[in-house]
Amino acid sequence: MIFAETECVELKEKLNDGFEKEVVAFLNTVGGQVIIGVNDSGEIVGVDSADKDALAVADRIKNIIAPSAMGLFNIEIKAEGGKCYIIVTVAGGLEKPYYIRKYGLSSKGCFVRIGTQSCPMEQFQIDKLLARKVNRTLSTVIAQRQDLTFTQLRIFYEENGFDTSGEYFFKNLGMFTEDGKFNYFAMLLSDQSDVSIKLARFKGKDKVEIITNKEFGYCCILKSVYNVLDALDNYNLPSVEITYPKRVEKYLVDKTALREAAINAIVHNDYLRGGAPLFEIYDDRINIISCGGLVSGLSQEEFFNGYSMPRNRELMRVFRDMELVENFGSGMRRILQKYNRDIFKISENFISTELKYDEQVSSKIKSAIVTNETDESLKVTGKVTGKVTGKVTGKVTRKVNPTQSKILNLIEEDPSITVKDIMAKLSLSESGVRKNITTLKLSGLIKRIGSDKAGYWKIIK
Repeated sequence: MIFAETECVELKEKLNDGFEKEVVAFLNTVGGQVIIGVNDSGEIVGVDSADKDALAVADRIKNIIAPSAMGLFNIEIKAEGGKCYIIVTVAGGLEKPYYIRKYGLSSKGCFVRIGTQSCPMEQFQIDKLLARKVNRTLSTVIAQRQDLTFTQLRIFYEENGFDTSGEYFFKNLGMFTEDGKFNYFAMLLSDQSDVSIKLARFKGKDKVEIITNKEFGYCCILKSVYNVLDALDNYNLPSVEITYPKRVEKYLVDKTALREAAINAIVHNDYLRGGAPLFEIYDDRINIISCGGLVSGLSQEEFFNGYSMPRNRELMRVFRDMELVENFGSGMRRILQKYNRDIFKISENFISTELKYDEQVSSKIKSAIVTNETDESLKVTGKVTGKVTGKVTGKVTRKVNPTQSKILNLIEEDPSITVKDIMAKLSLSESGVRKNITTLKLSGLIKRIGSDKAGYWKIIK
C-alpha cells in the first residue's frame, strides 16, 4: 500500500518532536490522520516498537496539548508486509484554539492545516477563535444534582472488560468540573439522568394519530441507547427469501444505516439546550431528529464528507469504549453507502434523518399480514413480540430478544458457562455477548454470584 499526504493526511517516518504540531493543526480545523511509520514517498517503513509508540502518542496528546483532546483521537496499529505502522485519527475540536502547552496561545503553539502543511496561526486568528470560544460544554457545566450514583454505568464498563474499582475511574472519564463537582456529563451517565429519549409510532404517514409513545430515559444514557436500538430493531421488520441453500434477509430500512443514524443523533445531540433526540415511526419511513444543528465551524459539505467535529467529545469517548462507534466520521460513510444525501434535513437548530422503507419489503410484509401467511418470513417478523421462548418460558415475563432468550437457556443448562462458551455456541462476538448479558443484568433477569473466574450465573425467578 502506498500513502499520500493530503489536506487530511500527514505522513511521519517516526514519532518525532513535530507530532504535536500536526495534531494541533487537525484539532483546529476539521480533523485528519497522522500516519507514523510511513516515509515521505508514502512507503511503509514501519516503527521499531508499535505498542510503545502508541502509548507514547496517547501520553503526548494528553499532556502536551491544551485544552484537553481526550475523546477526540483514536489510535490504531496496522501491519503490512511484516511492518507495523500507526494511524492516529484526530477529530476537529470544539474548544478552539488548541495549542502546545509550553508555547501557549501564540504562533509557536497554535497551528492550522492549510493544504498539506500545518502552518502557524497569526495572532489575530488566535484572538478571533478565543472570542468565539464556547465555554459551556458537558464537562464545564455543573450538574444540578450532586447525589449521583453510577450502578448501571459500572455494569456496562465491567461487562466490556474495564476495571471500575479504582478511585480514579470517574476522574479518568472526566466527570468533574475544575472545582471537583459532578458535571453534566456525569449526570448523563448517572442512574439519575434527567434526559429522556422519545420514540413515537404514528398511524399512517403523517403526525396526526399516535399509536405508541415510549420514553427511554431517566437512567444512564447508555441504557437508553441500547433500549432505543432494540426498539428500532423491533420496528424494522424483515422479509426472508430462501433459495436453498441461501437465505437472504432484507429489512424495511438498512440495518447498518439505521443503527449509525440513531447513534449519531444521540451522541451529537445538544443536551445543554434542554433537547433530546426523537424517533418517529410511520407506515413508510423512520424519522430521527436530533437537537442542535451542525456544530459551529462545520459546513454541510464537510458533514457529508465524514469530517468529525464531535459536539460532545466526552460522550464520544464513552461510546467508543462501549464499541458503539468506531473511527471518527465512519458512521456517515456507512449511511451514505445506502442512501442519498437528501435523507438529511439540516436547520440551525435540528438535524432530521428520514429513512424510507424498502418498497418491496414493505409490500411483502403487508401482504403477509393481510393473508395471515405462516411462511418463513412471518416467522422472522414474529420476533417483534420479544417474548422469552424455550425452557425459560413462564419463568420470566419481561421482554427479551431472541439472542437473550438463547443466553438464558444456556445459563439455565449450565450456570457456570463462560462468555467464551456462549460466543462459541451462538456464533457471536465478545462485544455482542457482553452487550446482551449487560441488558439481562440491567433488566433484573440474571445475577452474577461470585467472581468472574469462580462464580456462576443465577436466573432471577
